[in-house]
Amino acid sequence: MAISEFELFKVESIAKVFCGDRNKNFPPDQLYIDYKMEEQTLYILEVRPKWNDPTVKTKLFVAKFTYVKKDKIWKLYWQRQNMKWQQYEPNGINQHLEPLIQIVNEDPQGCFWG
Repeated sequence: MAISEFELFKVESIAKVFCGDRNKNFPPDQLYIDYKMEEQTLYILEVRPKWNDPTVKTKLFVAKFTYVKKDKIWKLYWQRQNMKWQQYEPNGINQHLEPLIQIVNEDPQGCFWG
């Protein structure tokens, strides 16, 4: 079951603020932080020009947040080198999205931004 329109608006507002804050540090033609919503999953991604063709943009997933509606919780995932998503440990589950966004922003274990 998908997120309600009210919840979707709230999630997109949080994602826009996060991406806007991250984008202040980089020239937009070199690196752009964006988000994507699919059903009850929010993705944070980096958009960069392709190394050998700057007119082509590449997208790299940074983080994944999945809302489990029956439990009313958010789960945070990071992408391993083999491109599989792994749940973030510790504190990768929360009732609110904001603390999980803060974990991605601070990246204490180097899972998201290297």
